[in-house]
Amino acid sequence: MRIVFMGTPQYSADVLQTLASHNVGDIVAVVTPPDRRRGRGRAIEASPVKQAADQLGLPIFQPESFRDEQVINSVRTLLPDMLIVVAYGLILPKAVLDIPKYGCLNLHPSLLPKYRGPSPVVSSIRAGDEVTGISLMLLDPGMDTGPVISQQVIEITSSDTAITLTKRLFTHGADLLINSIGPWASQNITAQPQNESEATITQKIIREDGLADWTLPSSVLDRYRRAFTPWPGLYSHWEGKLIKVLDTSFDESVETTKPPGSVLRLSNGKQGIGVTSGTGVLEINLLQLEGKSPITGADFLKGYPSIENAVLQ
Repeated sequence: MRIVFMGTPQYSADVLQTLASHNVGDIVAVVTPPDRRRGRGRAIEASPVKQAADQLGLPIFQPESFRDEQVINSVRTLLPDMLIVVAYGLILPKAVLDIPKYGCLNLHPSLLPKYRGPSPVVSSIRAGDEVTGISLMLLDPGMDTGPVISQQVIEITSSDTAITLTKRLFTHGADLLINSIGPWASQNITAQPQNESEATITQKIIREDGLADWTLPSSVLDRYRRAFTPWPGLYSHWEGKLIKVLDTSFDESVETTKPPGSVLRLSNGKQGIGVTSGTGVLEINLLQLEGKSPITGADFLKGYPSIENAVLQ
């Protein structure tokens, strides 16, 4: 079977490497976006998928888009039986979807039809879900609306961040893909239409989403911190400078008359920083002041004792 793989970020590269290590077909090309300038130095960098494809010795194709018929014809000339799409970043036109005999298979990190769209992992942690999952679907022209080939339920732990959960979802997704390709091509699996009445749509995360609302319960703020790791992070402001909250725990049994956002010195043995919230206290175990390195709450109090009793904004 001739396979064309399409993807961009590191977790997509991990799926590519897993696929290449199993005898599920012949990967005849890898499609990934053009090299971009990234980071503070603005150096030109290849996507993680391109780097993985280079290591595997696979042919690489880097179109800007699929608006050009010549680009679409370039895919046709590869004679793919199947396209596998993992976080490629572009919605493929119908002209591309119609090329492969067995269609375009896509891994989506949620239990579709729940959490369609750009931020399913962040949304599941933010909502306080106890489980999520990975879906293997057949792409259609819509946004995550195609029929589902197979799914796997994954538990969300109390320590999961968007980083750890995404990695685990796509690790399981690679196995799901490997176990499904053969049965799908042999027509031993039937894709099931999604139930539109159960569909939910996620939104693109923006930087402002990470601004802490201290009127929320401390358990919710802890959840948001995990959901927004690594970006945009949970953050607040003190004396005009941004403070990024990197690691937290919470205690909703604490009662205080201080307004939400007030900084307390913890008396529970940690000797660190606590911030009052709508319910209880958010314990800040690790934080980073704008322009400085990350530091523990206890060490921050030693270096900046005036933050005690301040109200974060």
